[in-house]
Amino acid sequence: MSSWWSRTISKPSLQLATTAVLSGAIVAGVILSYQQLKHREKVEELKREIPAWAIDGEQKKVKPTDLDVLASEPQFSSKEDQRSIAMAEKAQRGDYSDDSGLQKFRNAFVIIVGCGGVGSHCASALVRSGISRIRLIDFDQVTLSSLNRHAVATLADVGTPKVVCLKKRLQQIAPWVQFDLRNELYRHESSDKLLGEWEGHHPDFIVDAIDNIDSKVDLLKYCYERQHSIISSMGAGAKSDPTRIFIGDISSSTDDPLSRATRRRLRAAGIVSGIPVVFSTEKPGPGKAQLLPLSDEQHAQGTVGELGVLPDFRVRILPVLGTMPAVFGYAVANHIILQISRYPTNYVMAKGREKMYDSIHAQLQGAEEKLARARMPGETARGLKLPITAMDVGYIVEEIFKGRSAISRLPTRLALVRWRKPEANFIDRSVPNQLASTLTLRDLVCLTKEEAVVHIREVHEGSKSPEDLYSPDEIAYVEARFQEEILFEKYR
Repeated sequence: MSSWWSRTISKPSLQLATTAVLSGAIVAGVILSYQQLKHREKVEELKREIPAWAIDGEQKKVKPTDLDVLASEPQFSSKEDQRSIAMAEKAQRGDYSDDSGLQKFRNAFVIIVGCGGVGSHCASALVRSGISRIRLIDFDQVTLSSLNRHAVATLADVGTPKVVCLKKRLQQIAPWVQFDLRNELYRHESSDKLLGEWEGHHPDFIVDAIDNIDSKVDLLKYCYERQHSIISSMGAGAKSDPTRIFIGDISSSTDDPLSRATRRRLRAAGIVSGIPVVFSTEKPGPGKAQLLPLSDEQHAQGTVGELGVLPDFRVRILPVLGTMPAVFGYAVANHIILQISRYPTNYVMAKGREKMYDSIHAQLQGAEEKLARARMPGETARGLKLPITAMDVGYIVEEIFKGRSAISRLPTRLALVRWRKPEANFIDRSVPNQLASTLTLRDLVCLTKEEAVVHIREVHEGSKSPEDLYSPDEIAYVEARFQEEILFEKYR
């Protein structure tokens, strides 16, 4: 046995192979050691480049792991100053906004209400772009289900407040940014506190990234009435086409349940336009995501409304493709950067329909006067006062009947007519020398002009009722629209 071993190890080929293997291992070890050394040197160099700023009169060097440090006022190092000079030179060449625009953005104070998928990506983009002050407002915590769409959350962040998670991760990127965290639910009563000044700075922009309709409407109404700059993100749920995402006025937002509900509630409060929103024009269709139904176990738990996180919060949810909230968030951040820095924008806006509303209102005025003359022989009914305005016409057409005829579902040549023949006393004479109609929003139905002519002839001037003229499905649709409006009347 020993002689066989001696003969084997004495072979030149084996000795050569052994030498090659050992040499290769030594070379690989040297290379790996060198790479690790260079990596450590690079990390140390990056750490040394992180700028210091003054805290209590002393210069303090900030480490990436020092996550709890907040600066009162950023003081940049020489390398940061060099970056500023480079950006200013770019601005002078027309690459971005001018120098004053860049400085305005860097000194801006932005408030983000809602730090989920959309809000977290917006915050991340603003911090990476150089903003210096940001207030984060959200009551919720990071969950497993939100990891597919949150900008910075990891598995280790599950169970921590979203605002804390954002600050912790973003300070690793830009430790000189000042964060003001508000781990609480936005409510109308707390608006002055949550949206107020911070160390003497008024908010330059407010981001609405809330997905609860009541809080969303309260926030938008508050900012609109006080002329705060705000942009609102509509729903990213069940959307999958990033080419259908637009920035425009809320009056032009379509094909989104959250947008429709928000727009309707704001219209009921007298706010028709003037709020920029990010929305998707993607339409639902076969094979696309739908509202998730409640399971039998959830129904068995009792009252469905009690399953929400908080009262009036959603119970059923829309499936969310993880990439879409990011697109919404970056669109919001891009709009804020351009607006604060005064960079020119040329968004493609939807066409307004104000002239159509005026035309429908004039037609409705004529129809009511004609009806009054037929009921009051000998009186002209000229100057009959309508309690319905052109803005109300837009609300009825767009929000109650979705911009289409209630019968044919056609979206063109629309008119409003009384659904049923009015009672004999539909004229109000309480004001001397002024005749007024008692018409209400729920008396009117949206039809095409051709359908309106037939409806007036058969119902108003004839003896038929709507049930005699239309199918049961058409009657049920109109009545359902009226019942839905009853729920929204309390917001008017």
